[in-house]
Amino acid sequence: MRLLPREFGFFDHFEKHVERTVEGAHLFESLLDELEHAGPKAKRIKEVEHEADVITHQTVEMLHKTFITPFDRNDIHRLISRMDDILDAVEAAAERLWLYELTIAPPEAKDLARILRLSTEQLRIAVNGMRHLKRDAPQIFTACVEINRLENEGDAILRQALAKLFKERQDPLFVMKWKEIYEDIEMATDRCEDVANVIEGVVLENG
Repeated sequence: MRLLPREFGFFDHFEKHVERTVEGAHLFESLLDELEHAGPKAKRIKEVEHEADVITHQTVEMLHKTFITPFDRNDIHRLISRMDDILDAVEAAAERLWLYELTIAPPEAKDLARILRLSTEQLRIAVNGMRHLKRDAPQIFTACVEINRLENEGDAILRQALAKLFKERQDPLFVMKWKEIYEDIEMATDRCEDVANVIEGVVLENG
């Protein structure tokens, strides 16, 4: 068991994980533009999600083996767990797109995917700033505020998308499929906000 110095390898794991998250969001956004070729990109998203899972397990294992951590142990566990939830939701949405054999994405789905991609990019700024909390606190807070704004925008888009879906579509299977996908995408954006909230708390306690 390592006693000193503090285990800064946690930041390596956070940064690697958030890169997978950004990659997954970019892949998902591009997937919606090429639904007729969904299989390969859905497969890659699944691989990215698995790579992130491995990083999550490594982080938890390191947490069990490290006596002195860079910040509160519970916050480390909450942070990596919430980060992992993002790609879980992205992978679920991608798998549904592929399994349901959908060929054209509504504009609202693309809007939600754009919001998600922008959220993960802001999350990368926040996560990368954690290595130097005191120095980078202002940019971390700015990124977290933007993630919150994007999440609110995503909520509004989801409400409009569902209203349009139920109003304009007669096929109940079509409605059910896209409702599930919309909600998966929005869940991923919600989890981005959850991560941002954890990070804000860490900065306030340790900055």
